[in-house]
Amino acid sequence: MRFQPTQPFVPAPGLANEHAQTIYASLVRPTRTPVLRRERLELPDGDFVDLDSFNGPTGAPHVVALHGLEGSSQAGYVTAILRGAQARGWGATALNFRSCSGEPNRLARSYHSGDVDDALRVLNETRARVTGPLFAVGFSLGANVLCRLLETLGDDAPVDAAASVSAPYDLDACCRKLDGGGPFHLLYRERFLRTLKQKARHKLRHFPGAFDAKALEAARTIRAFDDAVTSMLHGFRDAAHYYAESSSGPRLHAIRRPTLLLSAADDPMLEAPVIPPAATDNPFLSVVLTEHGGHVGFVGGRLHRPDFWAEAQVLAFFDAVRAGPSTK
Repeated sequence: MRFQPTQPFVPAPGLANEHAQTIYASLVRPTRTPVLRRERLELPDGDFVDLDSFNGPTGAPHVVALHGLEGSSQAGYVTAILRGAQARGWGATALNFRSCSGEPNRLARSYHSGDVDDALRVLNETRARVTGPLFAVGFSLGANVLCRLLETLGDDAPVDAAASVSAPYDLDACCRKLDGGGPFHLLYRERFLRTLKQKARHKLRHFPGAFDAKALEAARTIRAFDDAVTSMLHGFRDAAHYYAESSSGPRLHAIRRPTLLLSAADDPMLEAPVIPPAATDNPFLSVVLTEHGGHVGFVGGRLHRPDFWAEAQVLAFFDAVRAGPSTK
């Protein structure tokens, strides 16, 4: 099944610019949620992740959502999926990656763009208790994690369908774009580095010598932070090794579940081609690339009454999968 959007994306008047889309969406998305149940999932290495979820009726679909870099289950794009699932009578689970639930994780390590183990454990445990179809959606970093999981598992992936929104399929290129010049990229970079460094300093207080404190404080770019911290905590030689091992783009041919790849050509955090051209060769992949939309933006409607096209299309894609191969 090759999914076609139920309607074209039309940016809200005044929000055609990629930075306007990205920033406005992050500021105005509603964050209200259905009543959620917070659960702590203990992990084999002694750490934990926190889940926020609600159940649907027996036999109903269930959606698992994965947030982006330094996001959480409270991110507006995640809560939109939770509300959409509730409106359909489905269940849903939002995974908070390690250190992202509001409580520091126990180990020196944290989460990263290529770490599929925690997401897989959540999906397997959800699959074991849910009787209906299981869907998964990832945003930005979470989308790359989800695609790497699907690539690694192939025919054994525990989901019936998946969706990837604004994934950084080439992490090296994404880093190059984020670390580039200009006030907006400085804004994005500083926003990420502020919380990443705060968490890293906490790590050093509890795990002295886990990485070089001077290199951490000297880091002014995402690449420098990944060289100093991310790679050291997660078994990579350096940032380049981390990016090469964790990028999902070169392996999209291995996905064997219906998967929507949705991105904007003007994504300010990604270099062209935003979605690898070879993705269209895999019949399991539905590639939707809009002209506008920014990074996890896709704000339509009006400024005073916006609607969020990407989340609506993700849920429409899952509807289409449920309806079967005859759906156009």
